[in-house]
Amino acid sequence: MAPLFIALVHYPVLNRIGEVIASAITNLDLHDLARSCCTYGVPACYIVTPLADQQALSHRLTSHWIEGRGGEILPERREALKILKVVDSIASARQDVFARTGKMPVQWASTARKENGSLPHAAARKILEGDDRPFLLLFGTGWGLVPSVFDECDAVLAPIPGAGAYNHLSVRSAVAILLDRLLGGA
Repeated sequence: MAPLFIALVHYPVLNRIGEVIASAITNLDLHDLARSCCTYGVPACYIVTPLADQQALSHRLTSHWIEGRGGEILPERREALKILKVVDSIASARQDVFARTGKMPVQWASTARKENGSLPHAAARKILEGDDRPFLLLFGTGWGLVPSVFDECDAVLAPIPGAGAYNHLSVRSAVAILLDRLLGGA
């Protein structure tokens, strides 16, 4: 199975009126993504933001659980949060994957929007099962990744289908569902 890395992108993303923004990091996203990634054996989960105050917030939140009292109380949480790595750009995440594996990653994006030619989840899983290159899967915050990010990707995964027309999962839920579909057991 190919190594699958995750990136939670806070910049560049869109706001509700289509402007390019940097979104805020949330404590829940950090904890839940770390736990999901650790559960499915993801080597690293990148938190992408160029904002110094958001990087400092991420470090403050995670250090409580990795080096502080939180890690003493819940050592399993410490191990999960060690997976998180704050970087200033998607390019920095790609470079870190290269440093870890010796290969530049294949870059995929996720979206809730229906895109022509999107990669079905089952096909993506088969690619991962038959490949040894690293993969980096991008998840956008806010109202999703900017169009130029999709242009830089090798594939865009199909959206997660729901039971009806409504399709606006939290990014934490989307990551967990896609990790299960791509890496989970039978």
